[in-house]
Amino acid sequence: MYKILEARELTTNIYLMEVEAKRVAKRCQPGQFVIVRMDEEGERIPLTICDYNREKGSITIVLQVVGAETMRMAKLKTGDSFQDFVGPLGRASEFVEEPLDELRKKSILFVAGGLGTAPVYPQVKWMKEHGIEADVIVGAKTKELLILEKEMSEVAGNLYITTDDGSYGRSGMVTQTIKDLVEKEGKHYDVCVAIGPMIMMKFVSLMTKELNIPTVVSLNPIMVDGTGMCGACRVTVDGEVKFACVDGPEFDGHKVDFDQALKRQQMYKTAEGKAMLKQQEGDTHHGGCGQCSE
Repeated sequence: MYKILEARELTTNIYLMEVEAKRVAKRCQPGQFVIVRMDEEGERIPLTICDYNREKGSITIVLQVVGAETMRMAKLKTGDSFQDFVGPLGRASEFVEEPLDELRKKSILFVAGGLGTAPVYPQVKWMKEHGIEADVIVGAKTKELLILEKEMSEVAGNLYITTDDGSYGRSGMVTQTIKDLVEKEGKHYDVCVAIGPMIMMKFVSLMTKELNIPTVVSLNPIMVDGTGMCGACRVTVDGEVKFACVDGPEFDGHKVDFDQALKRQQMYKTAEGKAMLKQQEGDTHHGGCGQCSE
């Protein structure tokens, strides 16, 4: 059992939990995820790692209530436990393997949208711990839906808050802030890392391509079972079939076929849509062994 050391609501339907998971905390890196399960009857839910404390042996996750299982999880309190807490899974962020002397020469921009703030935070924190100050844009629909602002402000070089409705920080979409920083405020970026809703990552990638900024996106929002067997996170990257949970979750944003991925997301929500995708995609419908009959 994996004890919950802290559980609290960040904002409406979004919850943070710090979980005792010593083996995961010992080996995880920014960009990776875990699969959690409440109990024997529970569903397996993949969640990106929001933070980790190797000395304490804990992992912090952030979850949003989107269905029956996440609603059950949201009711867990400090002192409760998860039955399963598996990880670290997925590939770590590519900068973790990059020589620090080369990384320190780069000007890096992180763009977080909504719940994407959670997986962006450990990456920016890692940068800060290694003497690299990165600019961060955090976007939310309204001020009330903004999460982890204080935590992010402590690790970001410059933090830019945007709200769609203009209720806090800069007004408008994160893409407008990217454009303003580069074209009006003279900023130069060697790379952008964007994590958030698929539609946000699509338009961030279009904007950064226009501005000639290489961009990494995390496709964790389309993961379902976290093993590649369900076929939910199948995506085309530079003309090749990939699976976010086993080949990613990070990919070159300028090479991801977002339109196809967004269409698949809609189809995957229904049993009829799943059956159609399986029929259309054949053996490439699944990752992992590629031959799962489920």
